Amino acid sequence: MEKFDLIVIGAGSGGLTAVDFAVKLGAHVALVEKHRVGGDCTWTGCVPSKALLHAAKVAQTVREAAQIGVTVGPAQVDMTQVRDYIQSRVAEIYRQETPDALRQDGVEMILGAAQFVNAHTVQAGTRTLTAPKFIIATGAHPVTPPIPGLDAVDFHTYQTIFQNGRLPQHLLVLGAGPAGLEIGQAYGRLGAQVTLIDETILPGVDAEMSDVLAKVLADEGARFEAGLTTSVTQQGEHFSVQVNGQTISGDMLFVAAGRRPNVAGLGLDKAGVRYSGAGIAINDYLRTNQKHIFAVGDCTGGFQFTHYAGWQAFTAVRNALLPGQDKGVRAAVPWAVFTDPEVAQAGLTETAARQRFGDQIGVAKLPLSQVDRAITDNQTDGFIKLIHQSNGQLLGATIVAAHAGELIAEFALALQQGLKLRHLAQVMHVYPTLGIGAQLLAADWATRDFLNSGTGRIALRLAGLTPGRPAIEPPPNIALSPR
Repeated sequence: MEKFDLIVIGAGSGGLTAVDFAVKLGAHVALVEKHRVGGDCTWTGCVPSKALLHAAKVAQTVREAAQIGVTVGPAQVDMTQVRDYIQSRVAEIYRQETPDALRQDGVEMILGAAQFVNAHTVQAGTRTLTAPKFIIATGAHPVTPPIPGLDAVDFHTYQTIFQNGRLPQHLLVLGAGPAGLEIGQAYGRLGAQVTLIDETILPGVDAEMSDVLAKVLADEGARFEAGLTTSVTQQGEHFSVQVNGQTISGDMLFVAAGRRPNVAGLGLDKAGVRYSGAGIAINDYLRTNQKHIFAVGDCTGGFQFTHYAGWQAFTAVRNALLPGQDKGVRAAVPWAVFTDPEVAQAGLTETAARQRFGDQIGVAKLPLSQVDRAITDNQTDGFIKLIHQSNGQLLGATIVAAHAGELIAEFALALQQGLKLRHLAQVMHVYPTLGIGAQLLAADWATRDFLNSGTGRIALRLAGLTPGRPAIEPPPNIALSPR
């Protein structure tokens, strides 16, 4: 029996982060993976989808070039070359996390399915491993919804779509969540007709965010059908779906109906670990009911984001190997969907804030049509919205803009540090950037808050000044961008 300080099961983003940190702490670590190192993010998720979106963005830029006086020929898309480009980007990133690279970093890399024999022992292929601490990071898999006929047709999921080398005439997308929107918009920009089918666009997010995406997709020629698919049939390469009593036909079907935790086949019963189809049960410190066994990321059924899995994995290693413990579960996690424009959220949405605080919140919103950089780049579909308490305490941020995934980090930090809008107003931002919109928005609120305060009124009286415009409480939703 081989002994380790820590055994990590699953070599996706969570597992890779865990072993990297554990090795740096000096632990003797084994990493067990039954399929391939990198997990969904490297092979079938974040990396290939962003490469596909990049190719689609280039095609769209060529298509729109004449609008700004640049004459080019029509965009010609070779889908096999697009596929090859995607796979080359995957290979480039995988080079940094191969089994040999991990072994060189001091990780005992074991390729094989891991199964608990008991609470302190796992079998991995022909090897028997034991350790005082375990971290389970087995990820999730795509859901096949119970739609009549779906199990009899040849549809794509995120596990197969990036191997596709054919541009369809009409792509049918079942699901308008993050994966459905990204793939749908990309294929539309590459030249396919696209129909997205779901009850709503990005269910559960800020309604104004969904509205902007709906407009952009419609402007680009994509169709959105609000409803539920009731049946699917296929004849050759011809698919027919029934929705809202009508038949919609296409020659490729992409199913993006969510993901389900990977918990089967791990021998969790033998380890005495509580779990269900919804995931492995953990406490706020990422411990299962077996205190020496931790679980992180998608297999727990929580937020399914690569960055959250990595953050949890780091915290789980800290809790497993070092004295004390930190919380590894958060009620609100920053996220982004990489459509064009991107959409991102940190903290509470406006709806969630109103449900919790009622009318004691304020909403400051700046449309991109009043942000100079968005105007110069001709990307004015979107906004920056800050949700706050009456004293300026930041509760959440919603962004629809190019690079929203980058912009949201400022607000995630502000929320983590408990900052107020006046603090954001004091940070000097570079002009002209999209980020300066956050400063303008926060500064407008801070100015109005000062003018409405007793201190502000006294200061103005002593200075012999009269505000150039009436102080308004609460501040208006739209802050004007000065030229």
